[in-house]
Amino acid sequence: METLRHIVVFIHLIGFATLFGSWAVQAFGGKREFTRLMNTGLAIAAVAGLILAAPWAVESMNYPKIGVKLVILLVIGALLGIGLSKQRKSERVPAAMFWLVGVLTLANAAIAVLW
Repeated sequence: METLRHIVVFIHLIGFATLFGSWAVQAFGGKREFTRLMNTGLAIAAVAGLILAAPWAVESMNYPKIGVKLVILLVIGALLGIGLSKQRKSERVPAAMFWLVGVLTLANAAIAVLW
């Protein structure tokens, strides 16, 4: 059971890396727009995170941490959805919205490691 949990954690990290990596490429490449790959990374991280939130009987669950991470994940998803909608209408994504996605993604990772 512990091995399966570690595999799910690995998949969760792949989702985070996909989301943050695709954001970083856009941020430092100069385009500053949202991509479908960011949505894919968010979906992978969300599904794996929800699986990790199930009681694995391995250790005690930290429900406040799970709740905070879920709220941040929902905010990131909303920002990506709004930003992609604006891009389809040939508008630019506001800079604050773009940078907030990166900050919240890093904050979610920091909460996972430090809390």
